Amino acid sequence: MTDQMTLIETKDLTKAYTMGDQTVHALAGVSLTIEAGEFVAIMGASGSGKSTLMNILGCLDLPDGGEYRLAGEAVQTMSADALAAVRNRRIGFVFQQFNLLPRTSAQENVELPMVYAGVSNEERHRRAREALQRVGLGERADHTPAELSGGQQQRVAIARALVNRPQLILADEPTGALDTRTSEDIMGLLTELNEQGITVVLVTHEHDVAAWARRRLVFRDGQVVEDAVQPGHRTQAAHA
Repeated sequence: MTDQMTLIETKDLTKAYTMGDQTVHALAGVSLTIEAGEFVAIMGASGSGKSTLMNILGCLDLPDGGEYRLAGEAVQTMSADALAAVRNRRIGFVFQQFNLLPRTSAQENVELPMVYAGVSNEERHRRAREALQRVGLGERADHTPAELSGGQQQRVAIARALVNRPQLILADEPTGALDTRTSEDIMGLLTELNEQGITVVLVTHEHDVAAWARRRLVFRDGQVVEDAVQPGHRTQAAHA
């Protein structure tokens, strides 16, 4: 784990959505702190607020009220361009459905975030290869998603999340579309990356997936109802 510093800090976050004539309070005053190097699992029933929180932590949405600081920067006051820059510089995203371009090679999929970041062609190629090697897919760089298994596609997505060297990986149900064995492999990889110093925050409804994290947050009705350290969390070494 890296030296402790506060990476994520929220104070009294609120977010409401209007659905017909009803107002749904997705977040109802959420305050939490996540230190750099932590591995946190967020759990809760559908509609509990966990995905809304992830969207705000990922600078994909803004709260209605409250404060959010990422690495000391006040996110809720940023312009759309500034939010996009923070996303690109500090955060890597991993989703349940992989979100890969279907007719594009693994290499080119991994290069995409660097295109937006203005990285040169040569540097893009080098860093994409390096990221694919890091997730065990160096020899599959020229394959399209259709030529890869679900687990391999998720590894490509994780490589894509890594290329801009983020401080934070946000993973939303990263094993939701995978079988049990492949899920274990992906969680082992995320654990390995966390042990190398990257902060990992994941949303999951599966207790065996959450067991990999060192800390578990449980949401209900837009609030944190449980925040517990998991002393028996699984590690890559224990898994091996």
